[in-house]
Amino acid sequence: MPKIHVIHENDAWLAPLRAAFGAIRAPHEEWFLDRGLLDLTKAPPEGVFYNRMSASSHTRGHHYAPEYAAAVIEWLERHGRTVVNGRRALQLEVSKVAQYEALAAWGIPTPPTVAVVGEQHIREAAARIGYPLILKHNRAGKGLGVQLVRSAAALEEAIALIAASEDPYATPRDGIWLVQRYVAAPEPFITRAEFIGGRFLYAVRVDTSEGFELCPADACAMPEGAACPAVAPGEKFRIVEGFAHPLIARLEAFLTTNGIGVGAIEFITDAAGETFAYDVNTNTNYNAEAERRAGVSASLAVARYLASLLPRAAAAA
Repeated sequence: MPKIHVIHENDAWLAPLRAAFGAIRAPHEEWFLDRGLLDLTKAPPEGVFYNRMSASSHTRGHHYAPEYAAAVIEWLERHGRTVVNGRRALQLEVSKVAQYEALAAWGIPTPPTVAVVGEQHIREAAARIGYPLILKHNRAGKGLGVQLVRSAAALEEAIALIAASEDPYATPRDGIWLVQRYVAAPEPFITRAEFIGGRFLYAVRVDTSEGFELCPADACAMPEGAACPAVAPGEKFRIVEGFAHPLIARLEAFLTTNGIGVGAIEFITDAAGETFAYDVNTNTNYNAEAERRAGVSASLAVARYLASLLPRAAAAA
């Protein structure tokens, strides 16, 4: 009997999905991809394969997990298996440059950005973008490395700190920096729109008053020193009832075209009412407290969506 196979590298993030699979009695198996053996001479098992590989895997010591997942996905797709968030989704997960170019192809605005290889070129990029600006990693995850820089003097301080830092995550995993125009919102929040099966599920208002590390997972809400400190007083994450936005239909089409069955897109609206998308997340997590208050469960919706694909996988067997 075909199963749902979940490709991932972080046990903590899978707890809600495990519970959802159990609630609907969906047969499933987890493929923890950090290191191992991939026999290309054999065919993969039948079933539905859900890719949850993360751009931040290196922060958990799984330095080559995305590359391993990419190899596994090539193998699965060559054999015609049903893969949710396949080759293209993984490419977008690990590269914001790829995200911005893909969004632009759909006429979805993104903040003006210059990609930089080599810290010595950050100043030139900043001169082109102007201040204030955002300095960020092309491949990071969890908002890692995002800095708001308000002046040339502040940029010099940031560059000096990066050069002197012994933090292994102070520089981008792939060596590419992004220098991006800062989009100032009238209030300190961004919107994260969640999609399942390529369709809009709900939107979350995320408080940014305490910084840009915005991972919504319960496992990220840990004391200082943990891997992902998404902690703030009050409702840092709030699901917006009856949310509507002119971009939603275009975002759905974008996700479908790029093979993203489950994902989230973060965007911000400035004082002039112009909206900019700045992050595509193909390894989306959900905030349990926000869902409890709203009476919804995205993990359950994901489990049902994946289970709905099993009959097709069985027919193809």
